[in-house]
Amino acid sequence: MTKLSVNINKIATLRNARGGNNPDLIQIAKDIERFGGQGITVHPRPDERHIRRSDVYELKKVVRTEFNIEGYPDNNFLKLINEIRPDQATLVPDPPDVLTSNAGWDTIKNRSFLEEVITEIKSYGVRTSLFMAPDMKLMEHAKNTGADRIELYTEAYASAYASGKEHAIKDYILAAQKASELNLGINAGHDLSLENLKYFKECIPALLEVSIGHALICDSIYYGLENTVQLYLRQLQN
Repeated sequence: MTKLSVNINKIATLRNARGGNNPDLIQIAKDIERFGGQGITVHPRPDERHIRRSDVYELKKVVRTEFNIEGYPDNNFLKLINEIRPDQATLVPDPPDVLTSNAGWDTIKNRSFLEEVITEIKSYGVRTSLFMAPDMKLMEHAKNTGADRIELYTEAYASAYASGKEHAIKDYILAAQKASELNLGINAGHDLSLENLKYFKECIPALLEVSIGHALICDSIYYGLENTVQLYLRQLQN
């Protein structure tokens, strides 16, 4: 079964636009779980332009499904993971000023760094995942870092999907096969949507989890949050 983890960064963005607590991020996280969501994902950034560190501590008190915290593994991130002890820490090579995640890890260039931080995170009893482009050479080296899973960075797939889904998925199938051979769990995320999710799932049968935020929250404006969560869950059914 592929789990749906809902990234609630965009809910925090909307709240922060007017100040106050509307929409209520904590209540929405609880509702997403009640509507069938199987995980909550957050990606706190240094400027706190959406998720705040204080949100992460409050979410820890209420999330009953899988809690996934994404981010660049600097000292502040490692401190947060140690204190929160989420189910999963997804490591993303984000510089502080990027608008959204836009690259996967170079597991050759950053191997020593990743080995060090992954060893520390795993000492907390937290599962680790590396945000990765579907690059066969880099996938080989991902295993050497000690990571438990990889999260396939799916922007390239989503961008090419309309022009030809068979071509768009090709590299991801190969990367997933290599990850499975290396005994790495497979997650995926970035620009997955109601349009392209079902085909991705069908082609990557070992897919354990998808993390979806922007498209799901946009769809909820039209369909309502409960209905939208259900629509995404249906795309993941075998």
